[in-house]
Amino acid sequence: MKLSFALWTRKSVAELLEQQFGLNLPVRTMGLYLKRWGFTPQKPIKKAYEQNPEKVKAWLEQEYPQIAAAAKAEGTEIYWGDQTGVNHQPNAPRGFAPRGETPLIKQMSKRFGSSVMSAVSNRGSARWMVYKGALDSALLLRFLKRLVRSMKGRKVYLILDNLRVHHSNPVKGWLEEHQEVIDVHHLPSYSPELNPDERLNGSLKSTLSHLPLAKDDAACKSKSSAGRSPARSSLSASAPSSTQTQLSMQQDILSLCRITNYPV
Repeated sequence: MKLSFALWTRKSVAELLEQQFGLNLPVRTMGLYLKRWGFTPQKPIKKAYEQNPEKVKAWLEQEYPQIAAAAKAEGTEIYWGDQTGVNHQPNAPRGFAPRGETPLIKQMSKRFGSSVMSAVSNRGSARWMVYKGALDSALLLRFLKRLVRSMKGRKVYLILDNLRVHHSNPVKGWLEEHQEVIDVHHLPSYSPELNPDERLNGSLKSTLSHLPLAKDDAACKSKSSAGRSPARSSLSASAPSSTQTQLSMQQDILSLCRITNYPV
């Protein structure tokens, strides 16, 4: 239709009406019509151009059901793993202030931050580990060993993306030696929307955006852990549980599982 936009907005729908029917409607009026027609503004789900739809379909319809059946037969849970990074830079959340008086956020000029490796189950249970720098084989193995210990003798099924370190020789070798306690599978390439742990990462960053800015590395690491507790359980120390926050997080994870048709 030769319209210069990627998503339908009030302005773009009004532009379509003008092109097709010669109607010139104000943006506000267009919004009222869209609401009356049952349309609501929504944040789109992002998908990579490189994603292979056939592989995604095979994963959802064949591979994952097999993983779920195996985990159910062994009476254990499926965990989804991912990594993210946080830093001291503000995410610039909006806040109220008198008209004409722009709020001021002070920050340190020196950049610093922390990385987080986490795993979340279909039922909302979570484990995480805060570390510095990029994830390598040694750090991933440390996380896997702690995850196995936290299961207290039960086998764990872990699903990861295709980050190169996830397929490294040291990791492959360790997994082969510990098949009785951990079974790792991988998502289709370029498919982060299939991973419920992405929701946990988003929750972490949203929480951090409302906390005071960190002034050094130690404070940044502390914030990273605070953003996941008390409802989320660290692999290095157990934390008290907040029932309300736990239920809120579980609802987020269960919602994403239902969107992607993952049984819980």
